[in-house]
Amino acid sequence: MELKLFKTLWGYTDTIEAAANAARQDGFDGLEGPPPDTSASQQQWKRLLDDTGLSYIAEITTAGSYVPDRQATLGQHLDSLRYKLDDSLSLDPVFITCLGGCDAWPEGQNIEFFQRVMELTGAADIRISFETHRGRALFNPWITRRITDQLPDLLLTCDFSHWCVVCERLMDTELDIIERIAPRVQHIHARIGYEQGPQVSDPAAPEYQYALRAHQGWWERIWRAQKDSGRTVTTMTPEFGPDGYLHELPYSREPVADLEQLNGWMAMEERRHFATFLQR
Repeated sequence: MELKLFKTLWGYTDTIEAAANAARQDGFDGLEGPPPDTSASQQQWKRLLDDTGLSYIAEITTAGSYVPDRQATLGQHLDSLRYKLDDSLSLDPVFITCLGGCDAWPEGQNIEFFQRVMELTGAADIRISFETHRGRALFNPWITRRITDQLPDLLLTCDFSHWCVVCERLMDTELDIIERIAPRVQHIHARIGYEQGPQVSDPAAPEYQYALRAHQGWWERIWRAQKDSGRTVTTMTPEFGPDGYLHELPYSREPVADLEQLNGWMAMEERRHFATFLQR
């Protein structure tokens, strides 16, 4: 099995050309992020992807950004997905990862949402996986288990850092759920969370080694399930980001770390980690 790493566009402030050049220089296999919403930008991105040989994972958020509009209806979530799906397909993505549904909805409403989305993407002949993200339908492990039990075709993008902060503990307490959902996982977002937050200040720091090793153990369970099922490629995006995730000093609000360096270190560490996993 091969590990393919994608560079996140979340928090990247330079041009898409600079992002593509940085991705190639740092050994990434592709880019992950929301598609542009104009045809001119989409054509620009497509030419760039073709010229550089980079793959693309499209990220779609429904009815809002990372946190949904609390008042948005199921229909409005679906409408926003349709628009962004059209934008994404022009870029020929490997697959789509979706932050969808709402944590405040009844479980049945989220299940209906997933069913409707899978019908839409099935008709478009594109795979879609749904992220385990705060504020969204799959915001904790127990709801995720119940929903995936009822929807056998649902695929997941797992970002366990969200569950850590929602549950105020590492997910070693929920290894049975991780094992249960592992065969459903399409993609991994590699950010290290801890008991009181979705992002440690530096995953290389000794005080956070316990959290790094815990996440790596959970990812290994996913890799093992994928390997056992015959998958030849697994994908991962190091995804340390801004917007309150990145720790800052008080008053000056100076970031305590550089996002590019954090994600670069995470990519290097996971190349090493995955090679070690394959040797076992």
